[in-house]
Amino acid sequence: MNKTEHELLEVARAIRYQVILMSKQGHAPHLGSSLSCVDLIVAAYYAFLRIDPKRPSDSLRDRFILSKGHAVSTLYAILAHKQFFPISHLNSFNRDGGNLPEHPTPRCVPGIEMATGSLGHGLSVGIGMALAARILAQPYRTMVLLSDGECNEGSIWEAALFAPARKLDNLIAVIDFNKWQATGRSQDVMMISPLKDKWESFGWETYEIDGHNFKEILSVYSKLENANGKPKAIIAHTIKGKGVSFMEDDNNWHYRIPTDEEILKAKNELRICE
Repeated sequence: MNKTEHELLEVARAIRYQVILMSKQGHAPHLGSSLSCVDLIVAAYYAFLRIDPKRPSDSLRDRFILSKGHAVSTLYAILAHKQFFPISHLNSFNRDGGNLPEHPTPRCVPGIEMATGSLGHGLSVGIGMALAARILAQPYRTMVLLSDGECNEGSIWEAALFAPARKLDNLIAVIDFNKWQATGRSQDVMMISPLKDKWESFGWETYEIDGHNFKEILSVYSKLENANGKPKAIIAHTIKGKGVSFMEDDNNWHYRIPTDEEILKAKNELRICE
């Protein structure tokens, strides 16, 4: 049964705290990028995607690709909480001998579809999966989550041209538009805006939402079954480091590892009770 908006908020708080702990334990950066996409992925796994944790390789499952692979701690945490694998495995994140690398590898744990982290490839692979569903007359959907900085890559725009030409209305691109990339503001590095207009002009059915508002996220996800011959794009306005006041919109958290004191402050802000 799908969760309510309030229940999703509670799940998202727990996931954010888990991701912060994983950053500390695994001495792994990219915390701000991981926190900005929590709500989008929580809503996808708890209220949209048809993937059975007990049958993660079912040929009819929906496919989810985290193209911004540097945010994989969020995906690992959600998969563990959904019981794709034991939560205890999260303690091995980014550790020698563990099965949860800092950037995902294919089938490192159940639920991971492909290796990502070298940006710009996820959407093209997603197109291949969507095409396969069309050829095999299978009902699964493919969702690809991209970063806004990733939209600097020419391969993204080649894929954006190809999908409408093949009328892949079973393909969904979600852009985590947190306005930052590694070296600065996304808009200062490349002229990314107006992002919605760009995707729309390429032939995508395009939506623009607050990527932290579960009411808006659930509303737009409910519209994605529309078989109108157009792939779907969601421009989700997000905040890097969302959920923890001293991390929000601070690009230093693309690189920093939290201290014990900062973890305690984050725990209190997220209202985590243990």
